[in-house]
Amino acid sequence: MKPIKNKVVLVGAGMVGSAILNTLLGLNLVGEIVIIDNNIDKARGEALDASHTTSFAYSPNVHVRVGDYEDCVDAQTIVISAGPSMKPGEKMSRLVLAERNVKVMDSVMTSICKYTKDAVIIVVTNPVDIITYHLQNNFGYPKNKIIGTGTLLDTARFRRILALKYLVDTKNVHGYILGEHGESAFATWSLVDIAGIPAQSLDDIIGSTSPLNCDEVVAEVKTVGTEILQLKGYTSSGIAMSVSRLVKAVLLNELSILPVSTTLEGEYGISNVALSIPCVISSEGISKRLVVPLSETEAELLKKSAEILSSYLSNLQLL
Repeated sequence: MKPIKNKVVLVGAGMVGSAILNTLLGLNLVGEIVIIDNNIDKARGEALDASHTTSFAYSPNVHVRVGDYEDCVDAQTIVISAGPSMKPGEKMSRLVLAERNVKVMDSVMTSICKYTKDAVIIVVTNPVDIITYHLQNNFGYPKNKIIGTGTLLDTARFRRILALKYLVDTKNVHGYILGEHGESAFATWSLVDIAGIPAQSLDDIIGSTSPLNCDEVVAEVKTVGTEILQLKGYTSSGIAMSVSRLVKAVLLNELSILPVSTTLEGEYGISNVALSIPCVISSEGISKRLVVPLSETEAELLKKSAEILSSYLSNLQLL
């Protein structure tokens, strides 16, 4: 049996990669973090900077260093955040972004596969559903061991917006954003509750300054990322915590149920496309894809999301 040292390889040391590094350090679960980036100086700087945090009390004594793809051979988890992302004011289409990042992923995944097909890979690079499908279906890597962050961050934003509206702890809010990590994402209002109180009863039982407007809430979920991008130039904290949540679930074999992107194989009548549905996350990656009960409208929205993503895959000749 291989010794367990909770080693994470982080591919990409940009704004998002840097934020992921810091949240991984805060987990107090990781023994070694290896950073891979084409910009060696940037990677070295991040590793050196992060290593200084280990001197403080209550900080984990994590070994942080620069490495190469050979370091994937004994990694438990690999996080991929490499590739260009959207910039403030940029009008790049999702298809153009996908074309660029598919090429980046070809190189990254080919390099990873030389050394392992055992580590759980967490995909952050956008468009995450397109990239997740590509990695799951074109490299011979076990599909269950590749997890797209998908709508995990969207779901976190959704729950936070509802928590602020009803002035409760976000952790008491349940419900999902599913489908594409993008414009066609939708909320599962039929499953939403706060401490067991269903969405339709929240105004009466908890109370709020204004009635719940479902469309406004979902619109805010979809636009808040762009707002952050315009305000600070990039988004990092939310996605970094989303990644750390997945890493923790993998390292501790938590069997947590989280909305992540994966290739569907007949669930809801959908196949050959990756999008987000609730999944059980364990040390093996995605242990189960759950077909949670959706309303008729929600099921149609999921299929619409799948159709949009399928058209992207066709245009990119990835199907």
